[in-house]
This record gives sequence, structure tokens and C-alpha cells, in this order.
Amino acid sequence: MIILLRRMGQRLLTENKFIRYLLYAIGEILLVVIGILIAVQINVWHENRILKINETNILSQLNLDLKENKMKL
Repeated sequence: MIILLRRMGQRLLTENKFIRYLLYAIGEILLVVIGILIAVQINVWHENRILKINETNILSQLNLDLKENKMKL
């Protein structure tokens, strides 16, 4: 895919089609930005999942501690 895009960009430059090359470059930049945004969203989702697991563990431990304290009282 990258090789295809590079060939297309080089062909547009050699044919003196600057405006088309500019549109091609903008399209390539947009593809990179979209890829970065997807990666950031996946990272946020993963971090939220880890926080939820930690929250569940803390609440479970708190519940056990409360039961133990209740038994001691």
C-alpha cells in the first residue's frame, strides 16, 4: 500500500500535476491522522478497561473487609 502511494506521488510530480499531487499529499496526511486517532481511542478504551477492573477489585476487597469487621464486632 505504501509503495503504491509513493509511486502515485512520484508519477504525479514527474507529470507536473502539482495540484493533484497536493490533493494526494493532503489525502495521505488525513490517512495518517485518522490512524493516529484510532490508536489513541484504542489506548483510552484499554486504560478505561483497566481502571474498571481495578475498581472492581478494590470494591471486592472493601466488601470482604466490611464482612470481617462485622464478624469481629
